[in-house]
Amino acid sequence: MKEEENIIVGISIGDLNGIGGEIILKVFEDNRFLDFCTPVIFASAKAMTFFKTHFKSQINFNIINNLNQITHNKVNVFNCWNEPVKIEFGKEDTKIGRFAIKSLETATKALKENAIHVLVTAPINKHNIQSEDFKFPGHTDYLAQELEGESLMFMITDTLRVGLLTDHVPVKDISTHITPELIEQKINTVYNSLKKDFKIERPKIAVLGINPHTGDNGVIGSEDDDVLRPTLHKIKESGKLVYGPYAADSFFGSNNYKNFDAIIASYHDQGLIPFKTLSFGQGVNYTAGLNKVRTSPDHGTAYEIAGKGIADENSFKEAIFSAIKIYKNRMSYEQLTSNPLKKAPRKVHR
Repeated sequence: MKEEENIIVGISIGDLNGIGGEIILKVFEDNRFLDFCTPVIFASAKAMTFFKTHFKSQINFNIINNLNQITHNKVNVFNCWNEPVKIEFGKEDTKIGRFAIKSLETATKALKENAIHVLVTAPINKHNIQSEDFKFPGHTDYLAQELEGESLMFMITDTLRVGLLTDHVPVKDISTHITPELIEQKINTVYNSLKKDFKIERPKIAVLGINPHTGDNGVIGSEDDDVLRPTLHKIKESGKLVYGPYAADSFFGSNNYKNFDAIIASYHDQGLIPFKTLSFGQGVNYTAGLNKVRTSPDHGTAYEIAGKGIADENSFKEAIFSAIKIYKNRMSYEQLTSNPLKKAPRKVHR
C-alpha cells in the first residue's frame, strides 16, 4: 500500500453490553476521520443499527458481507453474524461474550489476509469470553497465537511508554516467570519497537525492579540481584542503552521516567497503575512485537456507565491515531532498510 492511500482500520466490536458501540459511534461522528482512514466495524447490521438508534447517531453505515465491498469515505460494517442479539447494557452475558469473540476472530482473519491494514479492538469482558474454544485471558494472548512474532503489552502516549515483563500473571507467580531469557526477549521487543514503530534511533530504556527497593541487597528478595541485574548488565554490554533495575515506588513520582524512551515494569500493576494515573483517558494499549499492528483503548467495558451516552471516546480515538501512525512508521522503516543498494562488481582490467 502506498503511504498516501487511505489506511483500512478494522475494528472489533468488543462486549456489546459495554461502551464499545458508543465510543465507536462517537469517534466516527466526526467525518474528518474518513479523510485519512477507512473504518470497518466487525459486528452486524442489526447490532450497529441498535446502537445508532439508541445513541441517536447520524452515521450512515455501508453494510457489507464481503471485504471486497469496503468503500472509502464510508463507515463500513462487516456482517459477522445475522442472528438477532439481545443487548442489555451493563450486563455480563456469556452469549454476548461469544459475539465479541466472533468479531475478534473475523477481524483477525481479515488482518492476517491483509484485507485490513491495522486492528483496533474495543473492550471485552475477560470472563464471559471463556469457552472450550477460547481460553485466553485477553486480546494480547490470542493475537500472540494468531500472528507472527513475540508479543508484548506496551502502554503508550505521546510522552510515556510502559512495557511489561509479565502481564496477566498471578502475583504469587511473577518471580518464577521472570527468567534471563524472558528479560532479554521483552527488552529486545521494546527496543525494536521503539526503532521501527516510533522512529527512535537510539532508544533509552529503564527497567523497574521485581521487589520493593530492588530487594535491598537481598533483604527483601534476591531476584533482582540474582536474575535481573546480571541480565541487564549483559544486555547493556551488547550496546543497548538499558538501565536499572530502579526502585518502582519513587521512579514515577521523581519524574525519572521522563529521561527514558520506554520503561519496562516487572509486572502488570507496577506499570499500569502509574501509567493510568498519569494518562487515563489518553493512553493506548499497543501489542508490540507482532507482524501486524493492533491497538486498543486503555479502559475496559465500563458496564457501570454503558448505554448512558456519557462514555469518553478519547482513548479509543487515540488508539486509532496510534495504529495509523505506527503502521506508517513501519512502512517507512521497511522502505529504508529493505533492498539496500548492492555494490557493483569490480571490473577486472586485463
